[in-house]
Amino acid sequence: MSAIAIITARGGSKRIPKKNIRDFCGKPIIAYSIQAALASNLFETVMVSTDSEEIAGIARNYGAEIPFFRSEKNAGDYADTADVLLEVLGEYRKLGKQFTEFCCIYPTAPFVTAEKLRDSHCLLADANVCNVVPMTAFSFPPQRGMIKEGGYLAPAYPEYIRARSQDLTEILHDCGQFYWCKTDAFLENRNILFHKTVPFLVSELEVQDIDRESDWELAEWKYRYMNRELRERNGG
Repeated sequence: MSAIAIITARGGSKRIPKKNIRDFCGKPIIAYSIQAALASNLFETVMVSTDSEEIAGIARNYGAEIPFFRSEKNAGDYADTADVLLEVLGEYRKLGKQFTEFCCIYPTAPFVTAEKLRDSHCLLADANVCNVVPMTAFSFPPQRGMIKEGGYLAPAYPEYIRARSQDLTEILHDCGQFYWCKTDAFLENRNILFHKTVPFLVSELEVQDIDRESDWELAEWKYRYMNRELRERNGG
C-alpha cells in the first residue's frame, strides 16, 4: 500500500488575505498540516497543490514537495476540490507514480495532528470502507431548529419540537480538516461523503471553520487552550 498526502492551497483568498500562509500562533498556518502529515509516517509523499510561488516556497521550507503547479483551470474561486485531486493524481501518474490511498488535508487545519491521521487511517483498512471523514456532532439538535415564516418564528421540524434532546438522533457535520480515500474508489465515485464513507469522530473543541477574522481569533484561542491543557496533563 502507498499513500500520498495532498494539501490543497491555492493563492487567492478574498475574505482573509493570504489565509493559507498567514501566521497562526507563531508559524504559517499551512505548516501545521505539512508537519502533521510528515510526523505521521504514513505517506510516501507529502505534497502541496498550489498556484502560488509564495505558498510553494513556504511549503518547501516545511518539508512538502511541489513537483508541479496547479493548472489555471483549477486555481479559480470556483475550483472543485475533486478536480484538483484528479489533477494531482493524474500528474503523478505521468511521473510514473501511483498511490493506492490518499489523504486530502486542508491548509488551514491547525488541529490536525499526526495521531489523528494515524487513528483515522486505521478505519480505512476495512475492505468495506472507501472513505474516512472527520466529523463532529452539532452542539444543538438541528431537529429542534427554528425558521422564520412571515416574520414570525416557526419550527423547522414540527414533529420534533417537543422531543427531548436525548431522544433525537445525533447529527454530525464535516470538520473541514482532512479526509482519507482509497484511490480506485475515488476514481470510480468522486462523492466522498456518500460512497462507503465512515466518520472519524472529533471533539467540538478541536473544530473551527476559519472564514472571518473572528473565526481566526477563536481558532487561535482554542489552539492555545488545548496546548495548555496538554502541557498541564503532562506535568509541563
